[in-house]
Amino acid sequence: MSDRKLVFIVDDDPFINQLIIKRFNSEDYLVEPFEYGEECIEALDRDPDLIILDYYFFKSGEKVLNGMEVFDRIREQKPDVPVIMLSGQDRGDVVLELARKGIDDYVIKDNSLISNLERAISEILGKPE
Repeated sequence: MSDRKLVFIVDDDPFINQLIIKRFNSEDYLVEPFEYGEECIEALDRDPDLIILDYYFFKSGEKVLNGMEVFDRIREQKPDVPVIMLSGQDRGDVVLELARKGIDDYVIKDNSLISNLERAISEILGKPE
């Protein structure tokens, strides 16, 4: 029986998904990537321990849910699953709205992405044994 924590990463940027998988997939975490929020919502029955969710999604020629809409659906189905929101922007109104909705943390996609995610994950899930 594995004690690995199941972490979903939901980002339409394959580079970000691979970066997070490469850094966090380990004996402590099993990281599963999803390109769009709809795929993550369908997999919620697998009971992730944490979801790292992008704020903005784009799919050419199709309407897809944005991070806020995905977050609302996650909360409807799994209100206790912690969610870290990723974003390429640091607009205060977005951060404030997410805080009001109960997001667990907000990490900006910048040069400190991995170290900020490490801090956020260890605060939410605890330090790996």
